[in-house]
Amino acid sequence: MIQRSEGSVIAEAFQSAFLLLMSQQAKLSTWASNIAPSPTLAVDAKAKELKAAGEDVCGFGAGEPDFDTPEFIKEACIEAIREGKTKYAPAPGIPALREALAEKYRAHNGVEGVTPAQVIVSPGGKYSCYLAILAVISPGDEVVIPAPYWVSYPEMVKLAGGVPKTVFAGQEAGFKISPEQLKQAITPKTRLLILNSPSNPTGAVYSSEELQVLTEIALEAGIYIMSDEIYEHLLYDGVQHVSPASFSKEAADSVITVAGFSKTFSMTGWRLGTLMAPLPIAKAVASLQSQTTSNATTFAQYGALAAMQHWDQSMAAVSAMLQVFDRRRLRLLDGLQAIEGIECARAQGAFYLFPKLTATGMSANDFAAKLLEEEKVAVVPGEGFGAPGYIRLSYATSDEVIEKGLERLGRFCAKLG
Repeated sequence: MIQRSEGSVIAEAFQSAFLLLMSQQAKLSTWASNIAPSPTLAVDAKAKELKAAGEDVCGFGAGEPDFDTPEFIKEACIEAIREGKTKYAPAPGIPALREALAEKYRAHNGVEGVTPAQVIVSPGGKYSCYLAILAVISPGDEVVIPAPYWVSYPEMVKLAGGVPKTVFAGQEAGFKISPEQLKQAITPKTRLLILNSPSNPTGAVYSSEELQVLTEIALEAGIYIMSDEIYEHLLYDGVQHVSPASFSKEAADSVITVAGFSKTFSMTGWRLGTLMAPLPIAKAVASLQSQTTSNATTFAQYGALAAMQHWDQSMAAVSAMLQVFDRRRLRLLDGLQAIEGIECARAQGAFYLFPKLTATGMSANDFAAKLLEEEKVAVVPGEGFGAPGYIRLSYATSDEVIEKGLERLGRFCAKLG
């Protein structure tokens, strides 16, 4: 488990006291008082604020492809608007898109027997994750979350009244938890295991064998798995993506698969997430969505439908994007590994690198703040990902930003030495 420094404990105590004071003054709910803002969005907002003020900022914070949405997807959405498809849609999604997604899970993910009734289209992959957690977690239930984790997982669990239980696996372990760690983390209160492969923030990808062992442990313990596969098509070095729901009928009955269109098709602003689950859970999710957001934007779903119906064209666009990402990945990796005081593992998925600060003498929070202040380089500190001592850099940015950012980062670290 992660050991917290005295400084971090004091900082957390101060934050808790501040939040308590603010909640008393504003009479906020327990949920609003205990939730932390997204550090990734905060870093991105600060970088954009500095840019708007005329500063030359190298931003490595946002998890957003810097490519446009493919034209044929945009045109399908525009045509839907012209045809008047601007009214309410069924809460779980338009039937044609749910059918196309079910076929995708059968044909490309190897999950047998998936029906459209098991598929829900939501307003964003983030909301798909939250709905999955809400559907199976009751107050007091524990959720095992491997760390480093995506920043929103623990907060979503807390919003559902659950208890996040993190299990840390650092760079030395390839950022992947072991079967022994999982077994030790499971208690009678455990209800859910969250898996994210390829991973945000590390880019780590579990092999089929590794996933199968973890899935079997979860099945034996009688707990659900939420498999976040939002980066399933962003892979390098010949690695393959595997969906835990494909392992067996028993696995399919216990795995909730969440994903979306944001990363694969550069559709972040479209807010379209997907969820595929055993039928009782899918029905519960549909009910939750019907009472919270109703449906995902109707005409946006027709753009997503075009992506599914023209799969070869979609994958050609993804392949072109991947070639650029791969080049940037290797360039950023080489540059980081050449900087004294930084160690960086070779990521094999998503579009992030997660280097470890080894000889800077600073916390990741202080490092990131000072780096932005002095060199105008925006990175996300690892504390928000449950990994103090690390920073996340996204290479979903231009070659120019990567080159300039590496130069500035090297200069900054040299001053620290």
